[in-house]
Amino acid sequence: MIDIRKSFASIPVLKRVSFTLRKGEVHALMGGNGAGKSTLMKILTGVYSKDDGTILVDGQPVEIHGTAAAERAGIAMIFQEFSLVPTLTVAQNIWLKREPRRAGIFIDNAEMVRRSRALLHELGVDIDPETPVGALPVGYMQIVEIAKALSKNARILVMDEPTSSLSEAETEALFELVARLKASGISIVYISHRMAEILAICDRVTVMRDGEAVMTEDCAGLTVDRIVEAMLGAGNAASFEWHDRGPRPEAPPILSLRSLRLPARVNDVSFDLRPGEILGLAGLMGSGRTEIAETIFGRRAPVSGEVIFDGRPVRNQADAIDRGIALVPEDRRKMGLVLDHSVRDNVLLPNLARFTRNFLVQDAEALQTVTRTIRELRIKTDGPDKLARLLSGGNQQKIVLGKWLARDPRLLILDEPTIGVDIGAKSEIVATVRAMADKGMAVLVISSELEELMAISDRILVLHGGRIVQDMNRRDLTSEEELHHAIQGHHIGPSDDVAA
Repeated sequence: MIDIRKSFASIPVLKRVSFTLRKGEVHALMGGNGAGKSTLMKILTGVYSKDDGTILVDGQPVEIHGTAAAERAGIAMIFQEFSLVPTLTVAQNIWLKREPRRAGIFIDNAEMVRRSRALLHELGVDIDPETPVGALPVGYMQIVEIAKALSKNARILVMDEPTSSLSEAETEALFELVARLKASGISIVYISHRMAEILAICDRVTVMRDGEAVMTEDCAGLTVDRIVEAMLGAGNAASFEWHDRGPRPEAPPILSLRSLRLPARVNDVSFDLRPGEILGLAGLMGSGRTEIAETIFGRRAPVSGEVIFDGRPVRNQADAIDRGIALVPEDRRKMGLVLDHSVRDNVLLPNLARFTRNFLVQDAEALQTVTRTIRELRIKTDGPDKLARLLSGGNQQKIVLGKWLARDPRLLILDEPTIGVDIGAKSEIVATVRAMADKGMAVLVISSELEELMAISDRILVLHGGRIVQDMNRRDLTSEEELHHAIQGHHIGPSDDVAA
C-alpha cells in the first residue's frame, strides 16, 4: 500500500500512509485508538475506498472497490466480532452462500462436509464439521473464521484483536496455527494492543499515529518502550505503574459478600470492600469472576448467600443502580452501548431522570454533562452527536465508563475494562479510576491482563476452583509472575486446603 489517503467530511484520517506485507510474514499493525489502522485495513479489505494512493498485490496494481474485489485479490479479514451463524454447522458456516451443489441445483451436504474436514485437517485442528457453531468454544470459532477465509483462497489474512476473547490455552493454540499458516506462505496482518504477544509471534511492527505510519521495524531487538514511544510520541510515555495509595482507613465495608454460591462455578465466596479501595479479582477464564460481578449488580440471583451493599441486601438490578452500583461489562458492544445511538444518547441513557422535568429532557443541562464527560475522559469524537459505532474501541469503552461516572456511583465494577484498548487509553482509564477511588468510590476490577491488575489494585483476590484461595495485599506482590503462579494454583494459602 503506497501513499494511501482517506478523509471523512474533509477531515484527513490517513495522510499518505505506506505499508508493506511480505509473503509468509506476520506483520503487526499497532497504534492508539483513532490512529487510522482500522481505516487502512478497511481500505485493504474493500470496506472503504481510498481517496488516493496505490495498492499492489504480487507487484501488480489492484483496485479494491468492495469486499468481493478484496476476495478476488486473495485478501480476507477476521473481525473481532465473529461473522458466524451459531445455529448452522461448521461446514455450513464455511461454505455459506457458496455451497457445493449437485446438478447445479441441490446443496451437496456430503461434499461440503468432506471439503470442510480436509480444510480443518490442513489447519491441524480436530473439529467435527457437522457440529453447530454455537456449541463450540470461542477459540474454535476463531479457527472456523480462519477456515472460512482460506476456503475463499485467501493469501492475506487481517486479524483484528484475535486473542481478545480467548483463554490462555486457546491463545496458545491460535499462535501454533498462525505459525503453520506462516510456514505455508500465508501472510498475516496482526492487529493487537497486547505488546507481549506482538513481540512473541510477529516478524515486523508498523506503528501508526495521527493518520501516519511513524515506525516500521523488525521485532528482533525491539522493546515495548520503543513501541509505546512510537505510539504516543516522544515525551508522552504512558504511566502504567502501580501507585501505593497508602493504607486505607478502616471504614465499615460498603460491600460484603457472604457465603455466595452460584450454579456450577462459584462456591462459598466471601469478601469485604471498603470505600476508596480498589479491589482486583483475578482468576482463570471460567473461574466465575464475571458471574460474581453480575450478581453484585443484581443481574443474577445466587443459589445461596448474600450480597450486602451499605448494610442492606441487593434485591435486583434496578435496586443496585438506584443505590449507586455501576457495572462496566466485559462486552461493551452487546451490553454496554446502543451502537446506533449517539455519544450523547449513550451517556444520558442511565441518567435521564436527573435531567427530566415535567416529562421533558433539559437539553442544556444534559449537554453540559455530556460535554464534560467527553472532555474529562478525552473521548475522541467529532461531537456529541456522532454515532457510537463509528468510534474506535477505546473511545467506545470510555463512553461506557463515562455514562456511569456521570451518576457519581458509590461502587464501580469494571469487568475487563481495557480489553481491545491501546496503552495510552489504558493509562488514562487507570488514572481516572484511581482518581475516583481517591474521592471515596469503591472499585472492583476484573482483568485477565495481570499488568493492568497489578497497576490499579490495592488488594487482589485470587479465585480458584470456585473459591477465593488468596487475599493478596498489592504491597506484598513483587512481580507479575508471582500473581500468575497464584492464579494457576501453584501457591495455595493456609486457608485453602479445601479448595486444593
